[in-house]
Amino acid sequence: MHRRRRTALVLTAAIAAAAPLLTACGNDAHPGAAAVVDGRRITVSQLEDRVDEVRAAQRAAVRDDTQYQQVVARTGTLTRDTLHTMVLDRVLHRAARDAGVTVTPKEIQQMRSGLEEQAGGAKALETTWLQQYGIPPQRLQENLRLQLEAQKLAEKLGTDTSRPEFWKALSEASRKLDIDLNPRYGTWDVRKSSRVDGRTPWVRDVTAAQTQQPA
Repeated sequence: MHRRRRTALVLTAAIAAAAPLLTACGNDAHPGAAAVVDGRRITVSQLEDRVDEVRAAQRAAVRDDTQYQQVVARTGTLTRDTLHTMVLDRVLHRAARDAGVTVTPKEIQQMRSGLEEQAGGAKALETTWLQQYGIPPQRLQENLRLQLEAQKLAEKLGTDTSRPEFWKALSEASRKLDIDLNPRYGTWDVRKSSRVDGRTPWVRDVTAAQTQQPA
């Protein structure tokens, strides 16, 4: 059981820690899309809604204005990180499906119950997932499904989520899905199955600049 929990946290940490490595090379072939995965759009509006969910949860958890602004400043890359999670979710689901891996609602609930016990209750688990991984309470269940798919896929491959064999399976899934990111959010590294920032020094990051302004 401890190994299964550790595997889940490793993958979530990897999602949140995608590093900028490559140059962007996208285009405007899909106006209004933050990303296109397997021909299906993740719209800018959908991405913004997901980011708003996180900000609303952070605001509810931190009532003090100064502390809230500090939280916002610490999560200045939230939009890009959220898009990374949304795309990786589809990549992982495809890799799991190709490997014959499925996850049942009962398994998700069992995992949630175990994590709640470990964290000290349902509210404590929601707070931990929000603070450490940027997952709002209403998205916790689907994130746990993501964790279980990763965990079961790794077990099917006879490895764990930190090993090259696991990430090779995600890389193959990424290639099949033909992922195209809007250049403003970077590009998708198929080999690493990770969103990476583009080197576009002539573009000013307005969102980051705003979070750094004094309240």
